[in-house]
Amino acid sequence: MRMILCAAALMGAAALVSSAASIPADGLTGNYIEARTADVYTGPCFANGEIEMNGREAVFAWKIAGGSWGGVNLAGLAVVGVVHAEHTLGNPYEPLNPAVAVLIVDSRAGAAQRVALVSFAKAQAGILLDHVLRIDYQPVELTIENGNIHGGAATLTAGTMATIRTRAMNSGDHICGNEDVFYPPLNKLEHSMPAYAIEDSYQGDGLGETWTSMYRRSGFLGTFQVDATVATD
Repeated sequence: MRMILCAAALMGAAALVSSAASIPADGLTGNYIEARTADVYTGPCFANGEIEMNGREAVFAWKIAGGSWGGVNLAGLAVVGVVHAEHTLGNPYEPLNPAVAVLIVDSRAGAAQRVALVSFAKAQAGILLDHVLRIDYQPVELTIENGNIHGGAATLTAGTMATIRTRAMNSGDHICGNEDVFYPPLNKLEHSMPAYAIEDSYQGDGLGETWTSMYRRSGFLGTFQVDATVATD
């Protein structure tokens, strides 16, 4: 009986080791916001009318609720990407769409955290952040009303450089009756909801332009959960 119990204990321990080995050593969870200079929740007729005229610019941000990236704790910090592309972002007829970008890193971050935030943002955004022309450091705040992205109300501020304010979509935002998410979010998310962008603004340097876009069906709120093992890939 004692030998059987020992064997069972060894098998259980081996299973625990195997299970632990499959759990990521670190990872990140949090909230996301995005706004563009063209409607993303729209009908084909409106989207076709804006394509290559609007939508080359976007502001997006990740606010980290908890976790680490490359072994660096990033809980409570945020990072913002600002991009200007040659064509409308998401234009299916222009799969090659060169873009330049600015990153705004939370000024509350320490030296190692700043490096990790830049690495995380570049890993998430891919080619959108291949050509970062400037990195700025500003206090970044992302507040989602009642902590519920489905409510649609959120505010992002990155110092005086970037702002997004959103509300939930309502019946007055349905104009043609064929509205849907025409352009998906620019970054991979666990869950996302379109939102009405009351304001989307970038007033910083580095891109050769600034903008303020008001009252558009151009926003997203979302949540993300990222396996940080990719930080060392």
